[in-house]
Amino acid sequence: MHASKIKEYRDRFRDASPAEMLSFLERQHPGKVVFSSSMGAEDQVITHMMVDVMDAPRIFTLDTGRLFYETYDLIEKTQKRFGVSVRIMFPDRKAVEDMVNEKGINLFYYSVENRKKCCHVRKIEPLQRALKGQEVWITGLRREQSPTRNDLQLVEWDESNQIIKINPLLEWSEARVWDYIHAHDIPYNSLHDEGYPSLGCKPCTRAVMDGEDIRAGRWWWEQPESKECGLHVKK
Repeated sequence: MHASKIKEYRDRFRDASPAEMLSFLERQHPGKVVFSSSMGAEDQVITHMMVDVMDAPRIFTLDTGRLFYETYDLIEKTQKRFGVSVRIMFPDRKAVEDMVNEKGINLFYYSVENRKKCCHVRKIEPLQRALKGQEVWITGLRREQSPTRNDLQLVEWDESNQIIKINPLLEWSEARVWDYIHAHDIPYNSLHDEGYPSLGCKPCTRAVMDGEDIRAGRWWWEQPESKECGLHVKK
């Protein structure tokens, strides 16, 4: 069943704007469309669009417990500016305690396996809870963000979470994102002005140097092909 729906939506959205996609999805899946925001620049654009075309946008973010202060500050600014309630998803307390006590507080620096375990506990499991029972998952992914995102599609079936996944800004450039933000005076993370184009957990994110890829600051000690936390990796 989902294969025919994916094809239908790909055809329908071929020439549609992101706002048109969001409006259509709300009508087709009332109360079952959710947006996972990392509070990045792209996510702020989508939040603005959702507030504009949806009566009650459903937005959540993952609080890993290791985020930048500036990210927490933006969550509050976003809620106040748009009058929306951003649902905060936390990792399971016992899972975090067990992992840290077994592997160490900064386990992610010592192996890709450790880092992926940390991402699973702090991000993937809370995401799975947030998506459970939903029908459409909206993301702020863009194709040019990373080599690991070259094969993304505008509309996909996420097998891991059994949900339709929509990437409305897939073909947008970084310049287009920032033009939109400035045109609409949208609040954004102040760290973007300090050389952080992509933001995640504080211990795993650094500023990007001149000439580096926009996600070079994420898990900078790893090879580019492994730089995904697992939220958006196809099985």
